[in-house]
Amino acid sequence: MTKIPLIAVVGATASGKTGLAIDIANKFGGEIVSADSMQIYKYMDIGTAKPTLEEQRAAVHHLIDFVPPAESYSVADYCADAHEVIAGIISRGHIPVICGGTGLYVDSLIKDIPFGEMKSDGALRAALWDIAKKDGGDKLLKMLYEFDPESAAKIHPNNIKRIIRAIEFYKLSGVPISKHNEETKKHQSRYEACMLMIDYPREALYDRINRRVGMMMDSGLLDEVRSLVKMGCTRDMQSMQGIGYKEIMGYLDGEYSLFEAEEKIRQASRNYAKRQLTWFGRNGKIIHLNAEDGIKEAAYESVNKFLILG
Repeated sequence: MTKIPLIAVVGATASGKTGLAIDIANKFGGEIVSADSMQIYKYMDIGTAKPTLEEQRAAVHHLIDFVPPAESYSVADYCADAHEVIAGIISRGHIPVICGGTGLYVDSLIKDIPFGEMKSDGALRAALWDIAKKDGGDKLLKMLYEFDPESAAKIHPNNIKRIIRAIEFYKLSGVPISKHNEETKKHQSRYEACMLMIDYPREALYDRINRRVGMMMDSGLLDEVRSLVKMGCTRDMQSMQGIGYKEIMGYLDGEYSLFEAEEKIRQASRNYAKRQLTWFGRNGKIIHLNAEDGIKEAAYESVNKFLILG
C-alpha cells in the first residue's frame, strides 16, 4: 500500500510549533492541519493561543475556529474531519502539515485509529465531570476499574479527561478501551509521517510558558471569558475545561483573586507541558530539534530527506 506522506510538528505548549509549521508549509507547498483540542472552538482565541490572522494568512490552516463552545467534540470527530481535510490537501497536490500538542489527536490521526461511527455523549460526559468535581479522579477510576482494570491501572487519577474518555468509550461501545487499543495496533495506517519536535531546556520552556500567560492576560483573556459567559457558556462545558478558561471562571465565581487565577494558569500550563513531553517522549520516531541550535534548517533537512526517500 502506498502511504500518504504527512509532516507533523508536535511538542509542548509555547514551544513554537505554529511558527515552524508555517515555515515548513511555505517551503514545501503544504497546508496546516491543526491538532489542538482547544483551537477548534469559536470565540476562544486568546486562551487557546490560536494562530493570529497574520499567521493564518501566511499559510492555509484547517480545523481551527469551527466548533461552537457549547458543543462537545471527540477524538473520533477530529479524526473523521482530519481524514477528509487531508484528502482534500492531497488532491490539490499539497503536503499536509499536522501542527499541535494534543497527543491523542496526533497519535490517533497518524496511526489511523479506526473509530467507526462512534460519537461522544455530551450528557454522559457532563455527568462524569460532575462526579469528578464532587469526588475526584479516584472515584472515576473505581468506576473504570469495574469494566476495564487494565486502563484503570495505567491512568493517573489527576488525568480526568483520559479517565472520562475511557469510561465514555466503554459505555458507548461495550468494549474496554484497552482492548480497542490492542486491536488497533494491528491496523495498518494509510499515513507515513515525519514527526518533528522542538526541544527546549525545561527552565527555558517554563519561562516561555510564563511569558505567554502574561501576554494572554494583557491581551484580554479575562474579557474573552466574560464574553463566553454572556453567550451562555458554563463551567461544565467541555470547552470551558481548557487551561485558562476554567481558572478565570473560578475567579469570576469569587473563588480566588485575579492574581491567583493567573498563577494557576501558569502552573496548569507547566504541568500540561510536562504531560506533553512525557507523551511525545515515548515516541521513538520523533526527530528532536534543539531550539538552542536553531531549528528551521534542521527541520527543512529532515523533511526534504523524508519526502525524497518516501
